[in-house]
Amino acid sequence: MLAKCFSAALVGVDAVPVEIEVFSTSGVNSFAIVGLPDQAVKESKDRIPSALKVSGFRPNSEFSITVNLAPASVRKEGPIYDLPIAVCLLKAIGKIHNEHLDEIAMVGELSLSGAVRPVRGVLPIAMEMKRIGKRAMIVPIANADEASVVEGIDIIPVRTLIEAVGYLNGELDIEPYYMEMDSLSSSVGSGEYDFENIKGQKIAKRAIEIAVAGGHNILMIGSPGAGKTLLARSIPSILPPMTTEEALEVTKIHSIAGVAKGGGKFVTERPFRAPHHTVSNIGLLGGGAHPLPGEVSLAHRGVLFLDEFAEFSRSALEVLRQPLEDGHVTVSRAAAACDYPSRFMLVAAMNPCPCGHFNDDNHQCRCTPNQVARYQARVSGPVLDRIDIHVGLSAVSVKDLNSREKAESSAAVRERVLAARAIQSMRYSEVKGAKTNADIKGSMLREACRISEKCAKEMEGIIERMNLSARSYDRILRVARTIADLKAQSDVKSDDIKEAAMYRELDRNENSFWM
Repeated sequence: MLAKCFSAALVGVDAVPVEIEVFSTSGVNSFAIVGLPDQAVKESKDRIPSALKVSGFRPNSEFSITVNLAPASVRKEGPIYDLPIAVCLLKAIGKIHNEHLDEIAMVGELSLSGAVRPVRGVLPIAMEMKRIGKRAMIVPIANADEASVVEGIDIIPVRTLIEAVGYLNGELDIEPYYMEMDSLSSSVGSGEYDFENIKGQKIAKRAIEIAVAGGHNILMIGSPGAGKTLLARSIPSILPPMTTEEALEVTKIHSIAGVAKGGGKFVTERPFRAPHHTVSNIGLLGGGAHPLPGEVSLAHRGVLFLDEFAEFSRSALEVLRQPLEDGHVTVSRAAAACDYPSRFMLVAAMNPCPCGHFNDDNHQCRCTPNQVARYQARVSGPVLDRIDIHVGLSAVSVKDLNSREKAESSAAVRERVLAARAIQSMRYSEVKGAKTNADIKGSMLREACRISEKCAKEMEGIIERMNLSARSYDRILRVARTIADLKAQSDVKSDDIKEAAMYRELDRNENSFWM
């Protein structure tokens, strides 16, 4: 007898429908799976028989079973097909009597005891199943929250294979699991890090406020103990909340990568990723034998914090160039070519030299000029060119450390950030792919950053003195536009341009901030 049901395969951040066909005939026991399965899918023929027997679905006679996963041109990966294969098999041998099995999608890994375990990629699969018209989808109970944000398809959570069979046979009533999107409130980070607890560093705080308000990349340079990491860790406290659309994008990526918080929960907090400087190119960019999103995609719509920036390998930093410029990354491998979104805010921090005390008034630098030059050269000009804001941090004075006066709180800074973001949201409401000033390019940049003839002359002088590239010219305009937005100005003024140019200090004196 032939039985069919539906599941899906993951390709990049999207899902492709997979039709599961099971054909059984009486005869010598055999179990074959075809349709380009990987090793994890092939191993289901060892998991499923045990789950069936423990769950009380032992067949009355021996069967020869063939499982086909169509289309055969798409590679099937992971244990997500255990549950649908088991259900189709039971339908084929007469244990399930549901005549509308092809209207129900399902995913889930089976344990040897018949328990249904969570799997990755449930959100994009649910979205695809809704698109092709499936009325319901059976999922592991641990994935119910994640899947239920998709409206228009009934999400049926199950704990065991017995529950799934009981539901399909009409013997067990399982209410569809729903989650109201309005009830999902975005978090703005924990109260562990707050700007009011950071002593001194007013210029750096101002630079970070501008960076967050406009979605700009920022590099902080300073000696050890200046507060670079603390400032970076405090950035989530001033980030604006994610929209529902952004939350769906982020949850899809985290679900596919298998890193969704809380074992399959909907992601409502902007990502803050901080990989170690020993991370590989694949770990940063994504890929592998069977491609998965890397850190640049896991940080989508959030922050990618690279501490000890100059300690990352040269090749790892160079692979950042495409995602920083384009907002997405294409990973091509023999198994597949995948495109992952990667529109993030880069926050980088580094020491000025190997010992960390170059130009530090309080400590003697032990590095030779050649060592300092080599250390600076670890970050290439093209990478620096893609970072909008460069800011230097000096050591915090003892007077500031002893001060009992609290600095401005993150809540106060966040209010200004939200106001500036609201202005940008209105300005770019009809521009596809643009949400902040950092996103705009070409003619839209010139339109959004209108400057007077006087300001244009000042810009010419700045570009000539600093010998900047065309890309740096655009980045100064973008940052100036954000500074104007923080002041609620319609046009960019001379003071805005001068302050924006101040944050291109690494472009002075042949790209040396310290010499």
